[in-house]
Amino acid sequence: MRQVYVLNGPNLGRLGTREPDVYGAETFADLAALCRDAGRELGLSVDVRQTDDEAELIGWLHEAADGKIPVVLNPAAFTHYSYAVRDAIAMRTAPLVEVHISNPAAREEFRHTSVVAAVATGTIAGFGLHSYVLALQAIASLEVAGA
Repeated sequence: MRQVYVLNGPNLGRLGTREPDVYGAETFADLAALCRDAGRELGLSVDVRQTDDEAELIGWLHEAADGKIPVVLNPAAFTHYSYAVRDAIAMRTAPLVEVHISNPAAREEFRHTSVVAAVATGTIAGFGLHSYVLALQAIASLEVAGA
């Protein structure tokens, strides 16, 4: 089974209590279970992680690059300003799909710019937790196509 990392940035561990009108009522545990179940159906072994620490996230991105491991990444607030996360993504050796639960383009102005989008394989946003399922499907498709 092909391994995939699902990496999540700051505050996503607070799903279910953090702005439920924006992010929904599901918890991070619900998200992790959804990703593992969707991955299993797609023949992927999914490792779901979350951190509020930029350095830890960068370390995981390096680990993925070194292991040629595809990544589904919700960089959260790092999306808009972390050139360090952007540079770590640029070193990727396998597909990386940027995901967002909400649609950043429909939110506050400062959320409209993603510094990581240009170095990701693609971006999926605005479909709630289903954004992750769509991203895993994209990874599975790219893996089959040999991308």
